Amino acid sequence: MVIPAQERLGLDVKRAEQALMTAKSAAVRSAKLTVPQYAALLGLADNPGISGAALARLCQVTPQNMAVVLRNLDERGLVERTPHEWHRNVVEARLTDSGLRALRAADAEVARIEQRIADEFAPEEREALRALLGRCVKAIRAE
Repeated sequence: MVIPAQERLGLDVKRAEQALMTAKSAAVRSAKLTVPQYAALLGLADNPGISGAALARLCQVTPQNMAVVLRNLDERGLVERTPHEWHRNVVEARLTDSGLRALRAADAEVARIEQRIADEFAPEEREALRALLGRCVKAIRAE
């Protein structure tokens, strides 16, 4: 069965995702961050000492991509990485004070975007949207 392009929901989902990523990219630029760097800092704020592999899973990127992001953040002094106390092959990452300041600056801008999205919907519509998007994910993964 061929679905006409104008009826394909994937295009609507993609447009929304691209608009969000474009807005987030512009928002975090003032803190001299990329969206992946912002996501990593946000993940580290809630999970200090997390490994790069676990942070990659949290941010839904490959461990290789996260290694690059962490290396760049480390070089800029926004994170510090140290070997785990017992597992020497595991490197723990934590925000530095500079990293926390960059995260706070970027997150203030991202929160404005998130608030604009939320303001478009009544609370019950937001919950319905979350449920519908969850069903989209489930349908995509079903194959």
